[in-house]
Amino acid sequence: MVVYLFPGQGAQARGMGADLFDEFVELTRTADAILGYSVRDLCVRDPDGRLNQTRYTQPAIYVANALSYYRLLREGDGPPRAVSGHSLGEYNALLAAEVFDFADGLRLVKKRGELMAEAENGGMAAVLGKTEKEVRDLVREERIDALDVANLNAPKQIVLSGPRGEIEAAKAVFTRDSSCQYVPLPVSGAFHSRYMADAQREFADYLDGFDLGAPRLPVIANVTARRYRPDEVMETLTAQIVSAVKWSETIRYLLGQGEEEFVEVGPGRILTSLLRTIRREAEPLVVNGEDLESPAVTPSVEAASPTPKGHAVHRAPRTPSTAVAQEPERGRVQAADLGSASFKRDYGLRYACLVGGMHRGISSAELVAEAGRAGMMGFLSTSGRPSGVVEKDLRWLRESLAEGEAYGANLAHDSERDDQLVDLFLRYEARVVEASGFISVGPALVRYRLSGAYRDPSGRAIARNRVIAKVSRPEVATAFLSPAPPKVVDALLAGGQITAGEAELAAELPVAEDLCCEADSGGHTDKAVALSLLPAMLRLRDAMVARHAYPRPIRLGAAGGIGTPDAAAACLVMGADFIVTGSINQCTVEAATSDAVKDLLQDIDIQDTGYAPAGDTMEYGTQVQVLRKGVLFPPRANKLYELYKSHAALDEIDAETAEQVQRRYLKKRFGEVFAELRTSLPVEEIERAERDPKHKMALVFRWYFEHALGQALSGSSEGRVDFQVHCGPALGSFNQWVKGTELEVWQRRHVADINLRILREAADLLTRRLNAVATG
Repeated sequence: MVVYLFPGQGAQARGMGADLFDEFVELTRTADAILGYSVRDLCVRDPDGRLNQTRYTQPAIYVANALSYYRLLREGDGPPRAVSGHSLGEYNALLAAEVFDFADGLRLVKKRGELMAEAENGGMAAVLGKTEKEVRDLVREERIDALDVANLNAPKQIVLSGPRGEIEAAKAVFTRDSSCQYVPLPVSGAFHSRYMADAQREFADYLDGFDLGAPRLPVIANVTARRYRPDEVMETLTAQIVSAVKWSETIRYLLGQGEEEFVEVGPGRILTSLLRTIRREAEPLVVNGEDLESPAVTPSVEAASPTPKGHAVHRAPRTPSTAVAQEPERGRVQAADLGSASFKRDYGLRYACLVGGMHRGISSAELVAEAGRAGMMGFLSTSGRPSGVVEKDLRWLRESLAEGEAYGANLAHDSERDDQLVDLFLRYEARVVEASGFISVGPALVRYRLSGAYRDPSGRAIARNRVIAKVSRPEVATAFLSPAPPKVVDALLAGGQITAGEAELAAELPVAEDLCCEADSGGHTDKAVALSLLPAMLRLRDAMVARHAYPRPIRLGAAGGIGTPDAAAACLVMGADFIVTGSINQCTVEAATSDAVKDLLQDIDIQDTGYAPAGDTMEYGTQVQVLRKGVLFPPRANKLYELYKSHAALDEIDAETAEQVQRRYLKKRFGEVFAELRTSLPVEEIERAERDPKHKMALVFRWYFEHALGQALSGSSEGRVDFQVHCGPALGSFNQWVKGTELEVWQRRHVADINLRILREAADLLTRRLNAVATG
């Protein structure tokens, strides 16, 4: 199960919660009545510039966090295993544990914000690059003991609190060391320090008028970094005002309890970023004799439901399976439970679902961002796209997903462009690459993988850049599961493209962080069968990890044919750690292909795709899977390939056939096509074609394949019959699944929504199967 983390002051941003207030109208009215102003206006528009003022910030964040939590419950995610919140966020953790209801929690937060806002002449500063011990030693040695340690956010991210003058003077002490950064924070008070004692006493008096219950879920307290004791709730909450926030220890404690999946609930991704830092810089804290599995009060979905006074929150109804309708279910699998917890943790995902990169920009930046915001990860298309366009999209994604949402870029093997694309990935810090179409490991991919690699404090080799390799052949998987070839590493080092330290680490890192087993799918395909491919790759993975003694797991995903909950569930049951969807995503609003293509795709069935030669490698007989219903591209493409195989030159083709190809397929004379190619291909390519008539024929025929792709992307009405649309039967399966629903038309299909629906129904399917087994 999952642990929910609630952010505190500092997470506020204008616009937060904009999509929540209309969903929870009654709760919004309750908040307005308690606060005496419109919380929606404050959060969304902030017309008076008050959102960053403590007395307004704290209620605003509390409400945004609470509504975000209620949405999760409404969506059926159920209660978490445990909760915690950073400073103010602890009130949302206690709300989730039913210590108080929404209204009482808001009253407490309102009072807390007012008292803290009254604190004057105080300040706070973040010390980055030093441990708690190093900070405390400096404070003692330099006799600046007027300062308190207020926040222990990460092993080397400590916040000091105290009188404003002392905070300002301490900067000179901490910046003597060039490895340390000292960042004053924009606050007016010395929060979480001895200087808040007056506020603490007044808050304790106010708190005494409330009836606080025992937590119904484990709540990890800021003060102790341990679970709230049922009989000490009031005392712990009061102590929080003057005590340090032990956030780093809180996360380490939860990790030591075996928790792997965390979800930040509320605006921003501050805690998600801290979580990654803590995992990287510290070990789990194992505390014997404590167990999150046995909370003081047994939680249940109903107990965790938001039921503030007079305001019921309704869940979407669920249809029970007939197999278990006669007795209650023993447990429910949630969408967020599916897949590998370590995979989701390492990539910062909520769901073990990736949206694969599609050819020629169909996986648009907007599509990738939509997936990232939903807790999944999408891969930006780069193949067949100008470098300037790719650069623009990478820049936009970095700016648009600035709060830790995951995204990656596709690297479809192209020896002429791989280095150029890797340069862009490194420049714009695209930390995850989906490698596809590789049959061997080349220098560009190795350079990407090793750039920035380092050793962590325990001595393990860590790669900053992750490669998820799509594979369908054992020999290719073996190459990616192995360390980078020494000859490639040596050449990169000799050319100054990696450092000596990075080269040294190459032997300890697999080329791929994780693998995706690609069964028969749209576009380039080896026609592998998932039922055979995945088990074979799992055994290969286990053998390679054992052979190289890798300290980290290599996760295995499944792709190809996944268009329904049943397919997703089947892959996960076979052992897939994550799934990758493809064809279904190009028939969504966000996909960057033409409406004409989407109109065709929304109506296909599983038998409406076929195989055609791949235009970029037509001479070698490689194939792509494409749409065949409503278009003539597959038979025409196959005809061109047969002509290429059986003739040495264009002028050897019989007159009738040549006329048919020029008039119906190309809609141009062979000479006109070649003249056009002269303006776009390198000189050496044209010179070769003039020497070699068969190569000239290949170039002319390839023009048709590229033209057919362009016609489809632009939606040309004249070229409709020649549309080349890469697609697999998964989309036909999806269409049948949603037939008769609002998703039958592509205009209602959004990439995050359709993938989440598949995951949720896959979870429901697995729940029914498990309960059917349990009930006999």
